[in-house]
Amino acid sequence: MSVTIKDIAKLAGVSHTTVSRALNNSPLIKNETKNKIKEIAKQLNYVPDISAKNLVTHRTFNIGLFFSTLNIETTPSFFNQTVKGVNSIIKDRYNLIVKGIDEYKDFRLITPKRFDGIILMSQTEKDDLFIYNVIEKKIPIVVLNREIKNDKVISILTDDKAASKQAVKYLIDNGHKDIAIILGKEGFKSTEKRRQGYFEALVENNIMINKEYIAQGNYDFKSGYIEMKKLLALSNIPTAVFCSNDDMAIGAMNAIFEAGLKIPEDISVMGFDDNGVSQFLIPSLTTVNRHIEQIGMEGAKTILEFVEKGNGNGMIRYMDAELVIRKSVKNII
Repeated sequence: MSVTIKDIAKLAGVSHTTVSRALNNSPLIKNETKNKIKEIAKQLNYVPDISAKNLVTHRTFNIGLFFSTLNIETTPSFFNQTVKGVNSIIKDRYNLIVKGIDEYKDFRLITPKRFDGIILMSQTEKDDLFIYNVIEKKIPIVVLNREIKNDKVISILTDDKAASKQAVKYLIDNGHKDIAIILGKEGFKSTEKRRQGYFEALVENNIMINKEYIAQGNYDFKSGYIEMKKLLALSNIPTAVFCSNDDMAIGAMNAIFEAGLKIPEDISVMGFDDNGVSQFLIPSLTTVNRHIEQIGMEGAKTILEFVEKGNGNGMIRYMDAELVIRKSVKNII
């Protein structure tokens, strides 16, 4: 039989109302009493009744984790790392509800009666309508992966432009000048930022931009494979290709092997995201780790603080990305 608030109240010698307030960190309860009640609850392995707690606190105990989309454009590794990071912090304190914005015809169901707070892994400016709808309904929101300049929104992200610039610079430092890029999905902010980083690295190192080397992918294996085949059909094949995510890099590697070429002896390949599989490829993939799981964790910590303490002043927080050097890039100097 499960332990109830009344059981704790009986052992603590207080009313069940006092127990409820203590477990919800009410300032009306003295710290000494609060600590005593929490210790008894811990010893009894007390698990709060969420539905009862909702009535007392007027909260849903639901945190929404939204993605721009849950279809093929959100890769499994990106999705899994985000959910894992968020859930490791939320745990059993809240119900985690995972949704895609594109599942909603309108946003009437997004209300404070359904969500205490929302974490959005945003991939496109089309999400702005959703963001401002949430703000209008006064639901705390943290946006991951995009910079939102609004005093009601906390943004947590890596600087994709700087990270991709660092990746391409690594190829240049290894003697490469004929460097192609396979871009991500058109319209995604990450696609544009990584393209900008690629351009800046070339320009700052006095390398001419070759339009033939700019391929439009879609963040999936297939587009990496298809676009790499096009690059291999050029009269002047690039010596290196920077792929805007690891899934496309894996597709590109398959196209290279299929053409009878070797990596990195004939062509070097650089990825982006470090999706977990990349280290086990042959050769292992040199890439950029954005620490998506950690960004998810920071997003969860931030939304809980926002919901529970009201600390929600708008701010933009950048997290470091890391160049992960493995075996898919050859030094040709």
